[in-house]
Amino acid sequence: MNKRLIECVPNFSEGRDPEIIRQITDAITAAAPVSLLDVDPGEATNRTVVTFVGEPDDVVEAAFAGIRRAAELIDMRKHHGAHPRMGATDVCPLIPVSGVTLEECAELARKLAKRVADELGIPVYCYEAAAFTPERKNLAVCRAGEYEALPEKMNHQGKGPDFGDRPYDEAAARTGATTIGARDFLIAVNFNLNTTSTRRANAIAFDVREKGRPMREGGKLTGKVLTDEKGRTIMQPGTLKGTKAIGWFIDEYGIAQVSMNITDIAATPLHVAFDEVTRAAAARGIRVTGTEIVGLVPKRALVDAGKYFLHKQQRSTGIPEEEIIRIAVKSMGLDELKKFNPEEKVIEYMIRDNSTTKKLVDMTCREFADETASESPAPGGGSISAYMGVLAAALGTMVANLSAHKPGWDDRWREFSDWAEKGREIQDTLTALVDEDTAAFNGIMAVYGMPKGTDSEREARAEAMEKATVYATEVPLRTMRAAASTFDLLEAMAREGNPNSVSDAGVGALGAEAAVAGAGLNVRINAAGIKDRELAEKLVNEANELCVIAGRRRSEILDLVNSKI
Repeated sequence: MNKRLIECVPNFSEGRDPEIIRQITDAITAAAPVSLLDVDPGEATNRTVVTFVGEPDDVVEAAFAGIRRAAELIDMRKHHGAHPRMGATDVCPLIPVSGVTLEECAELARKLAKRVADELGIPVYCYEAAAFTPERKNLAVCRAGEYEALPEKMNHQGKGPDFGDRPYDEAAARTGATTIGARDFLIAVNFNLNTTSTRRANAIAFDVREKGRPMREGGKLTGKVLTDEKGRTIMQPGTLKGTKAIGWFIDEYGIAQVSMNITDIAATPLHVAFDEVTRAAAARGIRVTGTEIVGLVPKRALVDAGKYFLHKQQRSTGIPEEEIIRIAVKSMGLDELKKFNPEEKVIEYMIRDNSTTKKLVDMTCREFADETASESPAPGGGSISAYMGVLAAALGTMVANLSAHKPGWDDRWREFSDWAEKGREIQDTLTALVDEDTAAFNGIMAVYGMPKGTDSEREARAEAMEKATVYATEVPLRTMRAAASTFDLLEAMAREGNPNSVSDAGVGALGAEAAVAGAGLNVRINAAGIKDRELAEKLVNEANELCVIAGRRRSEILDLVNSKI
């Protein structure tokens, strides 16, 4: 399951005083549990770019704290630097990383903008996906004239900020204005060429970048540049939407590269850019020998790339995520110039939980069994039920993958690949539930440690216990739903899959029923402690229905399996 993550990259108008920068970043990390990935100050620009990642609400809270601290510490009346700027916090984009849409980020950005204006008195323009008008999608339009133009722009129709508009005053003079918006993730990538020619690298870049190249008379490269009736250069667009690119020569590597920013990875995914640059290079007698990613990349970009190249090979994509990413790395030559370590380049891997407490799913089989057999009441039946479901889904996925590349079944690879992907999704869901079930039990244990001396403390304790008990009942119910969803996969594999593996589908059916029935026991015992009896009855009724369905589906699949053995 994808965790909901967004990135925030605020640019603060201070790049020379490390103490001010430290206080701003301390405010960010103290406000919410976010991961601070990078702090990049520039002395000439007098500007610091900060990058942090976390769950949406946490990122918004941390961004607000950073904007507030910057407004307290930075006086724009004294600011000078080489970079265009308009405020103490000059720009603050929210960027979807996983489990969140660009539209959701735009809505969060608008709410943040309103809060900044209302609570801090800072004028705010909304840009990119959060813009209220088409022209303000462009950051340069919002920031036109920079800080010095604010007295003219504020309180003037069509020029004033979206939030906090008013006559220019001393507060605005000190903080300046901020632009808050939402944009998609930008991937900075260089494509390595087997040439030293910057000119040819540039030609390839102009072929593919969205802006393209100037049109010339007769279509010749050296012809006169064509202009329109207003004297503007007429451009011939390139083939890749949402990209900017140039060619250059890198002394360190002794090769030319096409250097590209992919500003819209929905319009042009990384693998599409790779294939198109490869095509354009080949048309000019040049080869792309590898790819270099600059900075970080969202996991989905590599996973989508890996699946794309596996599909081109007519191979199943229902394989572990690590293997899919390995295919992406090898297919695009991400490790040509230096070792490519996903743990250091993929955002989601950079911010994984590195706590010293070992998760159940990270233990060896023996460690998991020993932990279960220990004197501790957790992990217990709920976690074991979830893991039985994991194994059932894994067996169905295995049969699908074996069927996808069975000799003579080449024309059916996509059918079985789709089933394998469904199996992986179920497996991932149940894997997360292995640890979540134990966490739910620990949540109940934590309530017992709450004080209960006063009436208010007893009331708070009772409320917390009800909430924890409901959660501890809903988690195994989710296990039941997920485990029950494996039956369609297992039946399809028993009926249509590789006949040599039909017994594996049968074992999977037995495991799936055990997972459903076992989690059902947990639902019933935990529901007994819920004070809201109507809710408890509803949860138990669903659990009982799922048990009946599981028993019937297991029986049907085993009959099918036995008929083929």
